[in-house]
Amino acid sequence: MQGFTFTRKQSASNKTPRRINRNLVFNLVRMRQPISRADLARVSGLQRSTVSLIVEDLIEGGWISEGSMGRLPRGRRPTFLQVNDSRAVIALDIHPEQTTVAVADLGGHIVAQSVVNSERGKPSDDGKAEIATIASVIRKMIATHSDRSFDGIGISLPGRADERQQLIFAPNLNWRTTDIKAKIARATGLRVEMDNVANACALSEVWFGDTDGSRDLVVVNVSEGIGTGIFANGKLLRGEGGMAGEFGHVEMVVNGPLCACGNHGCWETVASNRAALRYYHELDGSKAPERNGKLTFEALLKLAQTDDARAVQAIEKMSRFLGRGMRMIASALSPREIVVVGDITQAWHIFGPAVENEFRKNSVARSTVLRPAYDAKAARLRSAVALVWNERAI
Repeated sequence: MQGFTFTRKQSASNKTPRRINRNLVFNLVRMRQPISRADLARVSGLQRSTVSLIVEDLIEGGWISEGSMGRLPRGRRPTFLQVNDSRAVIALDIHPEQTTVAVADLGGHIVAQSVVNSERGKPSDDGKAEIATIASVIRKMIATHSDRSFDGIGISLPGRADERQQLIFAPNLNWRTTDIKAKIARATGLRVEMDNVANACALSEVWFGDTDGSRDLVVVNVSEGIGTGIFANGKLLRGEGGMAGEFGHVEMVVNGPLCACGNHGCWETVASNRAALRYYHELDGSKAPERNGKLTFEALLKLAQTDDARAVQAIEKMSRFLGRGMRMIASALSPREIVVVGDITQAWHIFGPAVENEFRKNSVARSTVLRPAYDAKAARLRSAVALVWNERAI
């Protein structure tokens, strides 16, 4: 079956209009289900014959299914289409301090999730204990959802993997094991796909977002550090050794704070969640909500949303540095869109203008659109889902 999305193996020369149309039809079914073939043709603007061919292809491939029949005053009763909800994947979103394990359906909806905490954010050197715990949670979730067919496991993580999907660069993770993918595959018996979270989120924007893959975009993932994923000419840009997109480790401030990579003043040292927390503590603010004895960015964000002056000042400073770095990306790559993923997007209505203002200062890439990812709360988990479906569609 011909795939209808975009992969690292695809070149711009084989990105056909038919593939784009299939992506369009699938996403319309996903977002508007249940929907008839006639309504698909009307909403998509495609010919009915084209829609019928694509629908039959998607049904044959197990992506969508026929459901109930509609009622009309006269004429043939339409059969409604819906995403095949019997298929599912396991999504892993790995952070330094915790890993979220989730069950997601074909439409990218999170059906269930569980959080596995790492001891004080410092996993053992080889990650053996953490991987064993994660594998146990995965097996329990599969057993709980035995009515579904699992296509595989997607892993999004704050690091870079090589062509064999072995971890090669993850300064914020503290896991020294390089073969996370192989260990989880052996422990669960499922096929595993793994990638940098920003790359996965870029792919997710093509799968689940508003883009059809014909426009270049850059995803900026803002978390403990900063990662960027580049989708250009119909494919992810990986670079030599899989290291393309490490804008988070470009020096932004001379002799700035020490970065986990060993350098000083990297972009992520001044624009990440950790940077905002540092700014807040530097202001010597009043007591704030804590978890496990440590102020979290989530708590800081809630303080800012209640108009805590120091919290607002700290996140605004972070936002200005975010905008400055994104201006660098726009000047270097001139993408159609820069999409922001991370906790800060939950308060984009407050801090987005500060990012945008800094981004637009003397910018040479005036046509680049800056926006938060849709449904940002689930963006990282959904990106892990996209990794599996993308490879499955080939």
